[in-house]
Amino acid sequence: MKIGALAKRTGLTAHAIRYYERIGLLPYADRNQSRHRDYDASILTWIEFLGRLKTTGMPIRDMLRYAALREEGAGTEAERRALLERHRERVRAQVDELNACLLVLDTKIDGYVETEQRKTDDDYTPVQVRRKPA
Repeated sequence: MKIGALAKRTGLTAHAIRYYERIGLLPYADRNQSRHRDYDASILTWIEFLGRLKTTGMPIRDMLRYAALREEGAGTEAERRALLERHRERVRAQVDELNACLLVLDTKIDGYVETEQRKTDDDYTPVQVRRKPA
């Protein structure tokens, strides 16, 4: 598939794809007879994985290390696993921190709901009856 089609399917720009190739995150694409990049569909899985790593905050240097190990192939599995395990621990710590923040937000929102409910309950004012002067 050409770079435009790959960009469309992945959500990356053609510029980003070329950049990822240049720095080593993506393998260099084969070229067709017109010298245009011609990507195999299998690259989609790798790009999706890179997107997950990026979303979870993996530093680009670690992504590059993982990509280099992947390119080396057999014999690097233990190092790749260790790299992913370290990252997983950072992601878990981040999830725990976000859950703590979410609890604070939920508590604050519940406080506002209670305040609004109290105001609604207290807004009942009986109709005042006028008395005749004595």
